[in-house]
Amino acid sequence: MENQQLQQIAEQFPLPAYVYDSEKIVAQYNRLRNAFSKIEHLRINYAVKALSHTAIIKLFKSLGAGLDTVSIQEVQLGLYAGMQPEQIIFTPNGVSLSEIEQAAALGVQINIDNLSILEQFGAKHPQHPVCIRINPHVMAGGNSNISVGHIDSKFGISIHQLPHVLRIVQNTGMHINGVHMHTGSDILDIEVFLYAAEILFDTAKHFPNLDFLDFGSGFKVPYKKGDIETDIEELGRKLSKRFLQFQKEYGKPLTLAFEPGKFLVSEAGTFLTRVNVVKQTTSTVFASVDSGFNHLIRPMLYGSQHHIRNISNPKGKERFYTVVGYICETDTFATNRRISEIHEGDVLAFHNAGAYCYSMSSNYNSRYKPAEILMHNGQPHLITKPESFDDLIRNQIDIEF
Repeated sequence: MENQQLQQIAEQFPLPAYVYDSEKIVAQYNRLRNAFSKIEHLRINYAVKALSHTAIIKLFKSLGAGLDTVSIQEVQLGLYAGMQPEQIIFTPNGVSLSEIEQAAALGVQINIDNLSILEQFGAKHPQHPVCIRINPHVMAGGNSNISVGHIDSKFGISIHQLPHVLRIVQNTGMHINGVHMHTGSDILDIEVFLYAAEILFDTAKHFPNLDFLDFGSGFKVPYKKGDIETDIEELGRKLSKRFLQFQKEYGKPLTLAFEPGKFLVSEAGTFLTRVNVVKQTTSTVFASVDSGFNHLIRPMLYGSQHHIRNISNPKGKERFYTVVGYICETDTFATNRRISEIHEGDVLAFHNAGAYCYSMSSNYNSRYKPAEILMHNGQPHLITKPESFDDLIRNQIDIEF
C-alpha cells in the first residue's frame, strides 16, 4: 500500500488501526503454490493464530486454502467462516483430552503431539484418523520463543520415542493418516529444513496408511529493506524433488501439506499510529505514539523489528528517533531509528504488522483494542470496530460492598 492510500485511511478512520492488503495476501499464497507446482496434491493450511479475523479466513477459503488451528475456538471460527471440517487440521499443544474429542466430534483432522493423549484417544476412538506431530530435534527459528523443534521444546513427540508411538498404535489399533513436524519460525537455512524433512520421511515409513505429510512452516519474511528471507522457490524445487521420490518409495499418492501464517499475512499488514509527543531528553529524541505493547507486543516479546515510516512527512530529512508507546511500562518499538523528521500529529506506519500483532493485542492499562481495516479491490473496509468503554466492561460482573 502506498503512502497516499495509507494517508487517506488515516483521515477516514480513527487511529490507531491495523490495515491489511488482500492483494499481498493473495500474492503470497500464489507464490507458495507456484513454488510447489510440481506437487499434484498440495494443501496449504493457513495458521489462524497469525490473524484470526473471519474476513481473512473467508479470503483464504476463496483461494482454496485450508486452516491450521491450535484451539477449539479457532476450529469454531473456521467453521463459522464457512470452512468444511475436512479443510481444518487441529494442532493444539498441552490441551485436555476433552478438547481433542470436541474437535474430533466436529469432524476436523486431529494432530496429537504427546504420548499420553495419543494413548487415551486411541483407546477410546481407534477408528478416528489421527496425525502425529513429531519433534525432529532440529533447531530452527530466529528467537528461542519461536524455535519449537529443538530437544527441550514442549512441542511434538520426540523422534526418539517413536518405538513407544508404534506400541501405542499397535495396542490400540488406531488409524494414523498423517505425520507432522514444525521446526520453528524464521527459517533461513533451507538445508536444515530439508534435514528435518528426512526425519519426517523416515518416520512416515513406519505407518503404511498415510494420506499426507505435514511439513509445518516458519518461513522467514523480510522485516526491512535488504533483509534476508526464506528462499521459497529454492525450497520448492528441492523439497518437491525429494517428496516425489519418497512418494514412489512409499507406493501411494500423498498430500504435501504446509501451515504458513506469517508468510501469508505478515507483509500485508500495516499498523497506523499517530504521534502524541516528540520529547527531547539529554541523549534521546522520543516519538511517543497513541499505542503501546497492548497493541503491538512483538518488539518487546521477541525483539522483532518492524520498519517504521513517517507517512505524513515521507521526504523529510531523516533524524534518529526512539519510538515508544503510551503504556505505563517500558514499551519501546524502535531505538535510534532513522525516520523522516517527526512532528506531533504525524502518522507513523509500522510495516510487517499482519501476523501475530492484532491477534496478540490486549486491554492492558484498560486501553481499547484498535480498529482493523481490509483494503480489498482498492477500497478500505472496516472489519473490526475500535473498542469502546462498553467493550471494556462487557464481561465484568458488579457486586455491592
